[in-house]
Amino acid sequence: MNKRKTVFIEGPITPSFIANSIEKHQTKTTIGAHDIFLGQVRADKIDGKIVQAIDYSAYTEMAENKFHEIREATFSKYDLTCMHIYHSLGKVKAGEICLFVFVSAPHRKVAFEALEFLVEEIKKEVPVFGKEVFEDETHVWKVNKV
Repeated sequence: MNKRKTVFIEGPITPSFIANSIEKHQTKTTIGAHDIFLGQVRADKIDGKIVQAIDYSAYTEMAENKFHEIREATFSKYDLTCMHIYHSLGKVKAGEICLFVFVSAPHRKVAFEALEFLVEEIKKEVPVFGKEVFEDETHVWKVNKV
């Protein structure tokens, strides 16, 4: 069983964090492919108001356990070299990254398939919640779309 990793990051996931994560994998010479998913906050228009940010919250312990289960299931199903999942907590502005999923494998097809499986499972199973925050500071609970 792989070591448990903390998934949550306070605030947005920065481009430098993502680049650093990629750079660290240059020494792993059995990797032939990486695939990355970046979830970005959209400035959706809802009832005539534009979303300025999403304020993320979670049942942290429950969510971390679910992330771990999904991670282990993905490693069991796909021949991956490594996997990283990071999700924001707190306020993330429109245009900023809130979810960073990074998989590495010896071959590209496995990386593509594993990443799709992983992101779909995260969206379906993990208890993370978002309030869409508007310019006037009013908010509504975000409804996930498929």
